[in-house]
Formats: sequence, C-alpha cells, structure tokens
Amino acid sequence: MTPDRKHLELPFFDAAHRSLGRDVAAWAEKAVTTIDESDDRAACRQWVRALGDGGWLRYCVPAAFGGALPALDSRSLVVLRETLAFHSPLADFAFAMQGLGSGAITLAGSEAQRQRYLPAVARGDTIAAFALSEPGAGSDVAALATRAERTADGWRLHGEKTWISNGGIADFYCLFAKTEVDAGSRGISAFIVDAGTPGLDDRHALAVMSPHPLATLTLRECLVPAHALLGSQGAGFKLAMQTLDIFRASVAGAALGFARRALAESVQHARSRRMFGGHLADFQLTQAKVGQMAADIDAGALLTYRAAWMRDDAVRRNADVRISSEPAMAKMVATENAQHVIDAALQMHGGLGVMVGSRVEALYRDIRALRIYEGATEVQQLIIGRHALATAVPRADAGE
Repeated sequence: MTPDRKHLELPFFDAAHRSLGRDVAAWAEKAVTTIDESDDRAACRQWVRALGDGGWLRYCVPAAFGGALPALDSRSLVVLRETLAFHSPLADFAFAMQGLGSGAITLAGSEAQRQRYLPAVARGDTIAAFALSEPGAGSDVAALATRAERTADGWRLHGEKTWISNGGIADFYCLFAKTEVDAGSRGISAFIVDAGTPGLDDRHALAVMSPHPLATLTLRECLVPAHALLGSQGAGFKLAMQTLDIFRASVAGAALGFARRALAESVQHARSRRMFGGHLADFQLTQAKVGQMAADIDAGALLTYRAAWMRDDAVRRNADVRISSEPAMAKMVATENAQHVIDAALQMHGGLGVMVGSRVEALYRDIRALRIYEGATEVQQLIIGRHALATAVPRADAGE
C-alpha cells in the first residue's frame, strides 16, 4: 500500500522534501517485506541496519559527522517518520530513536564525542538511546533521583531509569543524572554511558501492548570517565528539553503516518465490503465517518508541518528563540486525532478490526503510546497554556 503524498505540495515543504518523501516511500514499501517483526528486538536491530544502509539515518545527524544536511531539519524528520510509520511502526521507532538517542550529542557534545558517536549512528553501526525517565520522574523531569558523584578520574552513577526505548539493545545511552542534589532542574547533568560499562544493567526488558524494545536500567557503582560528561555540568535539563523540542514535531509526524494508514485501510475496506446489495462505501454514514477521519488528519498535519517549518526557519535565520508551543500543539492534536481516526477505522472494520494481527488492530495498540511518550497530552497542554498566558497582549484597561 502506497501513501498519498499530496500534502507534500503544501508550501511548508520544498523540492528536496518532496523528493525525500517519494524516495523513502518507494524504499519502505520494499523493505517492509524483508524484515520479520515477530521479534521486536531482533527486528529493530535489522531496521537500524537497513535504515543505515539505505542512507536514511544520515538525516539524524549533521553533515559534518556523516549526515545528509548541514543541520538537523525538522521537516525532513517529519517526512521520514510519517512515511516510515505508514509502512511499519517498528521502522519508525528504529529511525526516531537513532535521532533522539544521539540528539543531545549533536547539540552539546564535544568534537571528540561527536566524532566518536555520530558517524556510527548515521551508518547504522551503533544503536542509540535516550535515558531520561525514572520510576518517580516521568513528566516531572526535575524530580529524577539518579545521582552522579565525582570521583578522582570521572563520575560514579547510581540509580534507576525506566521506560527506556532501545534499552537492552543500545550501544550507548545519553543518560541524565543529578550532580547537585538540592539544585532542582539546575542540578541535572548529561552523560554518555556505553553499554557494557561495569555497574550498568540494562537486561530488564519491559513488555508493552505495542511491542518494541523497552527496558529498565539499573546503575550501581557505575563508573564513567570524566569525558563522559555531555555538555556543561548542570545544563542537563535544558539539554534534554532542547532535544525533545527538536523531535516532538516528528512524534506528530509518526501519528500522521499511523492515521493515514488507518484511513487508507478503511477506504479500501469500505470499497470492497459488500452489504445490503451494495458496498459499505455507498452508505452516507460511512462517507461521513471517512470525511471526519480525513479532516482530523489534515488538522493535525497542518499543525505538524507548521511546527517543523518554524523550527527550520529559526535555524536558517540563526534566531536565538525556542520553538516549544507550536511543537506541543502539533504533538497534542496529531496524536489525539490519530487515536480518534484509528478507533473509527477499527469500528468500521467490525469484527475484522479486533482480530489480532489485522493492520487496524495493530495500529490501535501502536497509537496509544504516542499520547504519552515524549510528553503526555496533559504536559503539552501545560506548555501551550503557559506560553499563551506569557505572551498574551495585555488589555488597555487591564489596570482599571
């Protein structure tokens, strides 16, 4: 099944994005037939290898370190994730985690750190992971409890991370820990921790409703060298937020890919399903439902493409501005709308929709996590609300 690419004609995109969308769609349609996804961990390793060989992971790092473009381009990330998600949620996951897992190195890594890790990420030779969440610190990042204490020649890490994507298969983790216990978010620092480091246990896999590699990491007397510090001490919270800002719009892109696949499956089913002397597509109720699904997708798409364009435009202008409210809107609306679209698709398929192994049944499980990870919908609402309150133009009579 081939995705519709009419949306790439919107003015948010240029010729390079349109070419990218066409090329990755043709590649993914073939690649998805070559990878057995029954074992999610093995499949993710295969997808990273395939994406690297195909040249797509080069969009996760800057050109100076083996990337495709001078800087990370949000619109390219959205196009790639939307297209990959249409064909395979695991392919999208594998691609996204290479970017998110190495993003902090792109933003704040030393020249040596970038040279060591980023080219291998772009080739698909190593698997990256982003280790931020903890049992008691999900949405409240500042509450994380993992500690990093100075030693004579480096740092000693102690604590627990959980819900870590690529946990157990990653070659390295961009990991966040408290270096100053009482400094709140200003006491958080980032570290690069290689898999296999003594004191790091990443073997505790987590099973979730839509299978993909997740694990809990345990750090006990985990010693890392001084050069494992990523960026400045105490700047970890800001670095984590900057990394998430870059990739938040791409999460919305993945949701669009899921929703577009659900709509395509529904249209195909409605046209072929015979009932009451005609086809399901002949009934006005079906037509109205499909119309709502299409509108919901486009509403999320416009917010997503706007957010990606705004970030890319700020980078182009070298503007020192944080684009946060618009990606939050995109992530919130695209994921919530995709949930509605996929639920409608499952309903339209009737009994076929709840059969384990059907495409819409899988999408129903796949979409649910997107409303939680990289900032739950409620967190996006807070980001948007605070921005709106802070930037609202005061009324002339406000003091009266």
